[in-house]
Amino acid sequence: MNKLLLAPLMLAAGLATGGGAAFGVRAILPGAAEAEPKPKSEADEGDATAFVPVGAVLVPMTYSDGQLTGYVTIECSLEVSAEEKAGIEARLPLLLHAINMRAYRAPLAAGADGRLPDVQLFRRLVLEEARKIYGGGAVRTVAVTKAQPAS
Repeated sequence: MNKLLLAPLMLAAGLATGGGAAFGVRAILPGAAEAEPKPKSEADEGDATAFVPVGAVLVPMTYSDGQLTGYVTIECSLEVSAEEKAGIEARLPLLLHAINMRAYRAPLAAGADGRLPDVQLFRRLVLEEARKIYGGGAVRTVAVTKAQPAS
């Protein structure tokens, strides 16, 4: 085949393959196109969020039977509305106390040797305690930003 014809044929085949794949994904996942973030308008300004850093929390890792496997330091932040940020920061010691009182009873040890923290369980624990202290809708999510073995 002529080399001059090969390049346009390859380009056409690539476009057809890519277009077919895009069509197939759209057919299988029809909501994928709507998942893109919408541009913010002035009406959305009341929905402004802020992150409140909780800081480093020393957490004991235990199995479900209560056996201690070690300690881990976990840093996380709370996603809150911008208006409530100051009030949540002022009551942060209450959240840290609640985390300490509950963390040793939660089976946070994961992995074969119990050295890995169950970050999802810790995140859920912090979110539950935050909602108890600050109210149901004050804290939207908890973002775990760092987890490392305690030294």
